[in-house]
Amino acid sequence: MLQTLKTYFGYDSFRPLQEEIIRNVLARRDTLVLMPTGGGKSICYQLPALLMEGTTVVISPLISLMKDQVEALRANGIAAAALNSGNSEAENALLRKNCLQGRIKLLYISPERLMGEVNFLLKDINVSLFAIDEAHCISQWGHDFRPEYTQLKVLRKEFPRIPMIALTATADKITRQDILDQLQLKDPRIFISSFDRPNLSLTVKRGYQQKEKMRAILDFIDRHRGQCGIIYCMSRNKTEIVAAALQRHGISATMYHAGLSPAARDRAQEDFINDRVQVVCATIAFGMGIDKSNVRWVIHYNLPKSMENFYQEIGRAGRDGLESDTLLFYSLGDIILLSKFANESSQQEINLDKLHRMQQYAEADICRRRILLNYFGENREYDCGHCDVCLNPPQRFDGTILVQKALSAIVRANERISTHLLVDVLRGNYTHEITSNGFDRLKTFGAGRDVPARDWQDYLLQMLQLGYFEIAYNEDNHLKVTESGRKILFGQEKAMLVVIRRDKEETKKKGQRKKSVEKERPLLKPELREEDDDLFEILRAHRKKLADEQGYPAYIVLSDKVLHLLCSIRPTTVEAFGNISGIGDFKREKYGDGFVSLIRKYLKKQ
Repeated sequence: MLQTLKTYFGYDSFRPLQEEIIRNVLARRDTLVLMPTGGGKSICYQLPALLMEGTTVVISPLISLMKDQVEALRANGIAAAALNSGNSEAENALLRKNCLQGRIKLLYISPERLMGEVNFLLKDINVSLFAIDEAHCISQWGHDFRPEYTQLKVLRKEFPRIPMIALTATADKITRQDILDQLQLKDPRIFISSFDRPNLSLTVKRGYQQKEKMRAILDFIDRHRGQCGIIYCMSRNKTEIVAAALQRHGISATMYHAGLSPAARDRAQEDFINDRVQVVCATIAFGMGIDKSNVRWVIHYNLPKSMENFYQEIGRAGRDGLESDTLLFYSLGDIILLSKFANESSQQEINLDKLHRMQQYAEADICRRRILLNYFGENREYDCGHCDVCLNPPQRFDGTILVQKALSAIVRANERISTHLLVDVLRGNYTHEITSNGFDRLKTFGAGRDVPARDWQDYLLQMLQLGYFEIAYNEDNHLKVTESGRKILFGQEKAMLVVIRRDKEETKKKGQRKKSVEKERPLLKPELREEDDDLFEILRAHRKKLADEQGYPAYIVLSDKVLHLLCSIRPTTVEAFGNISGIGDFKREKYGDGFVSLIRKYLKKQ
């Protein structure tokens, strides 16, 4: 396993959970993997594919995503191909022939195309493994539900002995169970990696008007000079307005939304992937197929509709592990419009709840990373020190007794109580709903009547964000006390809550807003000696030349992280070049001489 990892991918060791996942797959057991964007999901099925006899079939939702994955694999010397409508008939015929002859180790295919091949190509080749990428698409509870994905259950029926691995970066508990049920995975092992992306900063700016937003964005981009990023907008019209404004200020920007022709969308995506433009202004239609490792920042011009969307979209920054920045703007207008969309949707209740959680994140007075991680079931009991709230900490107090009153009421109600009813219980309100459920007979009824209702709402919001209880969306939004919450309830730990400060954002002066923009955390760069900046540009230009010659994006030749390592270590032999993390045997032989020659020339001039 380690030899294959080094030979093809250039790494000396596995990331957390990768080795255990790969061993599970090689033992031919069904597997579900939840791992953040940039966490190394792909290797969890690509490496087993190289070690198993036959062809691994990868089900992927987008042609652009397949193209990116196949190019990256071929750049590492791995036999991979994609069967899709983007190929000519002659290309697909040759691909089928290669599959039948066992020459393809990884075959990428869309779920729609897969259905047409279940009883034909797939029955004629030696399938070693089915890998379902972006597996959240199969769940009606997922943020990107695709009806065609629900047909994948046919794989278990037609290929009962072939192991499956399902992979996603974003799935809450309900979605996870739905994935298992829909795919009919047999006695699966579930691997949940940390959702933490410590290299991403998290900043929220509230109540900015359009002109203020644009000033903040221009200032932000100015501090990220030469670094590419994505600006997500709620509407097609807004992507065009923002892109045009950036262009007027001399910034190389393009736009991407579903209203453009396929050719225009493809051109925008290709220009961004190949570094011909610095910024893409896009709706959520853009991104799933983007494997670009050197996106250095993501801005949300509007509030996303769910935490899943937000997490996946900011995950497109810093996939190479280098420090990257994220910035979220939101306003009351966003809430009103998104609430309207949620109310008009076919899943009104769940979409409103997800929007509410997104709003809670944006309005938080506690560590944003804790909120984000707790949403995905990862209870973090300390602050990150790296988000805007941690960098400008609010005042806290010992709120243990308040928390215990609330959690005690939840438990005494047998965890069959919603937030608004919980407030009525704590306040001692004799409403019809309270008395009809017998909640007025609870020992905690009226235990918090000295705290105003709006303050209880705020404190409960903090408790939810701190992970002391969670909301079961599939059980009438009932509240469930978590393990962290039980530690507080039984006096094992203290609960520090934030002092409520009313309207602190609304009372800010314009000058203070501008000052806060200027104080934005600058991008942290890798530790490199100053004299190596020129070498980095020399190597980056050589990488671009190689990429253009092969028709690849530059990051597929070598990532930014590898270039920085080359500048820091400065290998002067091909063997030393091959020892750099991220450079496998294929790339060592293909690119070693050129890069080593440039490094030697540079060192001679010093």
